[in-house]
Amino acid sequence: MFRNKKTEGELKLFRFILNKFGYKPKSLLYFQKAITHRSYHNSHDHGYSNERLEFLGDAILDSITAEYLFLKFPENNEGSLTKLKSKIVNRKNLSKLGEDIGIRDVLLYNKSRSINLATLEGNAFEALVGAIYLDGGYDKTKKVLQEYVFKNYLDFNTLLEEEIDFKSKLYIWCQRKKLKLKFKLISEQHENGQWEYIILTQINNQDYGQGKGKSKKVAEQNASKETFELLGEL
Repeated sequence: MFRNKKTEGELKLFRFILNKFGYKPKSLLYFQKAITHRSYHNSHDHGYSNERLEFLGDAILDSITAEYLFLKFPENNEGSLTKLKSKIVNRKNLSKLGEDIGIRDVLLYNKSRSINLATLEGNAFEALVGAIYLDGGYDKTKKVLQEYVFKNYLDFNTLLEEEIDFKSKLYIWCQRKKLKLKFKLISEQHENGQWEYIILTQINNQDYGQGKGKSKKVAEQNASKETFELLGEL
């Protein structure tokens, strides 16, 4: 006889996947494996852990994220897209994603051991992506990530702003319009053990944005940003 009635733990996991990912599991076993850390296997008789699913989920997440960024930011070059993708799929951000989603509510691990829960949640998140892929296929996984995870747990505008290189963008902008760009050092001072630089941006010998910074590089970035603001391009 096959057991049709789900246990309390299975129902909790089913509801979690449905509520957090908008996905209705067909085979719950994939998801049970995805939330099981190897430390839990050592103290129970399951005989499985989420490591293989984590490996699969990592590859699927990388692929879907790359496609999403490619289509969402058509103006960004390869270097910018690579940096954005790495910010999304790096260990620190995946741990935060796992924590924000609340994966620890269903995570199975040996609670008698001192374990970094944030790391476990990030790994389990990747494993759950792998589980959704095996259970529902690539297109369904893409829909889940784009409509539930990316939409609800990632701030792409903030991520994009963090990666903006205003100086490079200003050079590109001037090149397109065949304008001459120059950065002029206005002052450099050393006070209380720190340097402060003031840089002025000039386009075709006309003064534009001015920026301060503890290094020339930072001052140039701030001057470039202010120039974009003055030009109405930001």
